[in-house]
Amino acid sequence: MRQLISSGSPLEPEIGFSRAVRIGNTLAVSGTAPIAENGAVSSPGSVYGQTKRCLEIASKAIRDGGFAVADVIRTRVMLTDVSKWKEAAQAHGEFFAGVRPACTFVEVSRFIDSEWLVEVELDCVAETNI
Repeated sequence: MRQLISSGSPLEPEIGFSRAVRIGNTLAVSGTAPIAENGAVSSPGSVYGQTKRCLEIASKAIRDGGFAVADVIRTRVMLTDVSKWKEAAQAHGEFFAGVRPACTFVEVSRFIDSEWLVEVELDCVAETNI
């Protein structure tokens, strides 16, 4: 059974995507941007702050899908300036210290919003079919 998890973003139906998709014991979380609750860019100019916000949003999608942070097996951290990877890694490490998923940092040329410095994707697998 396919379950679509929404963040409520007005872009989801326009673009045709979901914040996350669950099938059985797997969950994939879409590229998650650093958007504050008021719709503005969270932590302008701060890779650390933006990464932290991305992980907070992704974490909510994980919970909404019936999973836990401990179920995260892979993360992808996309940065507009990979030389700032340690700032993103600090936030990632604080969030995943006990989980230690497979992780990749990559540089991209830009995101939809030029103020976004980072986006994060996550994949989860539960040990049993939940």
